[in-house]
Amino acid sequence: MSHISYPFKKTNKSVYQKPASVLSEDNIYWKKLGQPVLVKEFGAIDYLDFSPVEPYYFAATCSVRIQIYDPITKIVTKNISKFLEAAYGGSFRNDGRLLVAGSEEAAVKLFDIQSKNVLRVFTGHTGPVHRTFFTKDQTKIISFSDDKSVCLWDIATEQKLQTFSEHTDYIRAGAPSPVSPDLILSGGYDHVVKLYDCRTNEPALTVNHGSPVESIMFIPSGGLFISAGGTEIKVWDIFNGGKLLANISQHHKTVTTLRLSSNNSRLMSASLDRHVKIYDISTFKVVHNIDFPNAILSMAISENDDVLAVGMIDGVISIRKRGQPIRHNEERKELYKFAPDHVDTSTSVDNVVSKQKMEKGPEFEKHLRKMEFDKALSSVLKSYVAAKQPEKTVSLIQELLRRKVLHVAIDGLSEKDIGGLLRFFKKNLGETRFSRTVIDAVNVFIDVFENQIKLFSEQNLWLYNSLKEEILQEIDVCKRASELEGAIGLLLSGAQVNMTKDMLEINDILAPSSKAQKEIVIDI
Repeated sequence: MSHISYPFKKTNKSVYQKPASVLSEDNIYWKKLGQPVLVKEFGAIDYLDFSPVEPYYFAATCSVRIQIYDPITKIVTKNISKFLEAAYGGSFRNDGRLLVAGSEEAAVKLFDIQSKNVLRVFTGHTGPVHRTFFTKDQTKIISFSDDKSVCLWDIATEQKLQTFSEHTDYIRAGAPSPVSPDLILSGGYDHVVKLYDCRTNEPALTVNHGSPVESIMFIPSGGLFISAGGTEIKVWDIFNGGKLLANISQHHKTVTTLRLSSNNSRLMSASLDRHVKIYDISTFKVVHNIDFPNAILSMAISENDDVLAVGMIDGVISIRKRGQPIRHNEERKELYKFAPDHVDTSTSVDNVVSKQKMEKGPEFEKHLRKMEFDKALSSVLKSYVAAKQPEKTVSLIQELLRRKVLHVAIDGLSEKDIGGLLRFFKKNLGETRFSRTVIDAVNVFIDVFENQIKLFSEQNLWLYNSLKEEILQEIDVCKRASELEGAIGLLLSGAQVNMTKDMLEINDILAPSSKAQKEIVIDI
């Protein structure tokens, strides 16, 4: 039998391109947070909380202390270490002046941020206190303890007002209501979330999350709350008797923290699976994901989403700060910075490419690379830089503060440069853009030259005394502004009282006519 041979057709081996990933607005928005700065602490980061007022410092509770960080310089500004055993759950009051924290000592402590002094110690729990918060009216404190109880404390009298002991296991999560000082949420390792009304002695609502509850929070309207435990996040409706509205399961390990961001339009969750996931609050769909190098125990985000702080189990705090927006022309300049000069196309066969000139960077960057911090600072204190481009001087000071070497740079300055630095401080102390950095730098300057001020030259001594007078004037202005704010508050309160009184008088006038109408109806 004869065989007919056919030409062989090769298999198509064309490479199919992967579909391009579509960048959503949320992806672009959250990627602008930039590269993280990692700060190492001595123990696992139990809790993070941002101050609600500028300059938006954040408190990191770890080991036997609470560290308060400046999110710009990434350095510790305050260190509260008035604990004998582990501290837990340090959180700010709404005005940013007070901070409350629990501890392994079964005590709740209230601190003044400015002086770091202990103002109140609330004792009465028999187990470690893991979470503490201020109530809506800011006059009371709520504490959640491993002794299976929730306590309400009065700040003024230092007395326990109420105790709720309905849980059957450790209570590691809680939240005060954003609309009422009388409502409290608590979540325990007994899988139960309870809503307490302080006007009664019984739970107003009880729901079962199904796993040990690690974090709970109210939606700002006060009608919904969210619980996190195990790998699930659940949304509950208070007004419908605790009806389950949504069950989100995007993590594959325990969810440890919940936060709201983007003007309460986004929900953030952190987990031991090393991910922070961001959800659209209207659909509860994931819109962005951020990865971290280790299991996450705590998370906090500042006002306007400017700074994201994440605390991990190995004691590392990751701080991401939103970068300044780049204008379109600058983007093009960055994109084509290394492009060759234009090539002249002519009829000749050979094209000659001109040699690209290397762009010369600022002088202080050259010194920074060589670790010559004093020379770097001296270069930005020259009159043509400090006077015409003060932002360059401030940027370098911020970088030296971040590296914790500003004292080294200041100590190596000459007498002439010390005068230039004092002049810079004096001129920019009242400049809103630079005031925070200038204040931090002045503190370092005083630490370095505290015992050498009398050795300054006559001119530098005059500049130093002049700077002191400027600081005293700024303090006086702040005091007057505070007095004016108080006076305006009294005026507004008086106006509100008068308005209420007028409304009552109008009601008294209208009341007889309604009574007469009622009598006519009865007669008929």
